[in-house]
Amino acid sequence: MNSDLIDNLVDDLRPTRRGALRWLLVGALAVGVILAAILMVPSIGLRPDIVNALANATFWIKLGYTVVLALLGLIAAIALARPDTGKWPGLWAVGGVFLITLAGGLLQWASAPEAAKPILMFGATALICPILIIAFSAPVMAITMAAMRRMAPANPTLAGLAAGLASGGAGAAVYSLHCGEVGLLFLALWYSVGVGAVALSGALIGRVVLRW
Repeated sequence: MNSDLIDNLVDDLRPTRRGALRWLLVGALAVGVILAAILMVPSIGLRPDIVNALANATFWIKLGYTVVLALLGLIAAIALARPDTGKWPGLWAVGGVFLITLAGGLLQWASAPEAAKPILMFGATALICPILIIAFSAPVMAITMAAMRRMAPANPTLAGLAAGLASGGAGAAVYSLHCGEVGLLFLALWYSVGVGAVALSGALIGRVVLRW
């Protein structure tokens, strides 16, 4: 009886395509970014000088910083979604990217005239920037977490943290298309606060919804 039951249960099983889970997460993040952009454009819009900004190094540094954080989170989430991985691979890279950006910001701030220093650190949007990053990261987080629920992470909290970092970086990248701040120190501080808040939220959510 037992062997018949087992045979019936496995009769319709089909092997999972190699890399299917990886592409599921990549697709979830991509769809989340599209939804975040759809939410962002009508609500606060692209920065009015977006065409001129494309020739500005600060624009690309800001976009690059957020995209790199998103990719590091995605790579970690793909690894941590497996039941045989309980440690974050390459966690040092996340800290390294932040420290390099912070160092660049401090150098820019230290060499700037006194009148420009508050602008480079706080800009005009220091209070609203992290809140908007969290808001635009929300759809990315929702879709990414839904995808990860189909997986079996050995450490749900850490897997949620990685998914949160990926979502926060993606949401911040979308927001950077609106943001006109020019200070690298502003980027290192306030963007990181927003992305960090999303990552921590991911850890708390993952602890609950990614358990199996």
